[in-house]
Amino acid sequence: MRLRYIVLLLLAVCAFSACTDNPSISKRHRRSGNLLTPVSSGNPYEVMVVADDSVWTGYAGKAIQTILDKPLRGLPQDEPQFHKSHITEKHYDHITNLFRNIFRIQIGKEYTKAKMLVEKDVHSTPQMIITLHAPNQFEASIYITEHTKDIESLFTSEEINREANDLYFKHNVKFAKAVKEMFDCEFYIPVDIRKMKIGEDFIWASDDGLSSIQNICIYSLPYVSQKMFTKKPYIALRDTVMKHNIPGGQPGMWMQTNPEFVYTKNISVGGQFAMEARGLWEMRNDAMGGPFISHSRIDEKNGRVIVVEGFVYAPDKMKRTMLRRLEAALYTLETPKDENGKD
Repeated sequence: MRLRYIVLLLLAVCAFSACTDNPSISKRHRRSGNLLTPVSSGNPYEVMVVADDSVWTGYAGKAIQTILDKPLRGLPQDEPQFHKSHITEKHYDHITNLFRNIFRIQIGKEYTKAKMLVEKDVHSTPQMIITLHAPNQFEASIYITEHTKDIESLFTSEEINREANDLYFKHNVKFAKAVKEMFDCEFYIPVDIRKMKIGEDFIWASDDGLSSIQNICIYSLPYVSQKMFTKKPYIALRDTVMKHNIPGGQPGMWMQTNPEFVYTKNISVGGQFAMEARGLWEMRNDAMGGPFISHSRIDEKNGRVIVVEGFVYAPDKMKRTMLRRLEAALYTLETPKDENGKD
């Protein structure tokens, strides 16, 4: 099988001023990683900031900390979208430079204006280094603030890309086969999410967690109109599907959406339209609940909408990392091709 999978990706090495405001979705045809470089250190969604102490506690440092500490939308409690750490330039050496995500701030009179450089796999693999050059802290802080969305997207897209890439090579084969047979789609999920329930145009898989449960499901709906990709109709359709397919432990219990905490936006996956929804689910007449994220995609060949969703149940636990892991899997979905070989 030819290697094809969906990833979020900006240019591997680019001058930041040349980057677009919104990250594009692209496909890669090789496994990411450079065999000549060591494996990077750090955990997903961890960013190490390299800056002198005066910069870290000054305008520029506070600007980047504001971005990293920003709560991730759609979680039941505030959790920063990134975990941050800080070292000074003198401690940036052959050990610390192996970190997976690095944001480096360099202030000097030799720089005429603020500018960023994005590099990949420089000292380790996988790795992304964003270096900001600026003549002073004030200009550095202004630049960081003005490019908040770009910085968020760069680190987020790279992490999603890494996870989605790994899923092609190591995924739940039984689930992928069931999805192919039922929906004629390619869709890859982590191997530990292996308990599976098959319904009518619906497949649900979950892991064996004792104190937390990670879930992924895929289902299809007949395409009616573009209104299906708006918030209220989406919630109504989701509640109908979940009530039928994910009942609770007792009569009168089923999964439903908390409409007050749902956020939707249009995105591009592999150059194709998709609607992302994230928010909170709850079990009707029960105390269970948690966060979810979903992608709704159009299957033009079959005149239907394919929805893939990840949701978490993890009371008393932080949920960002678990939900982010499921989010990456959603980007592996490939809808059926038409007679011209197009998605």
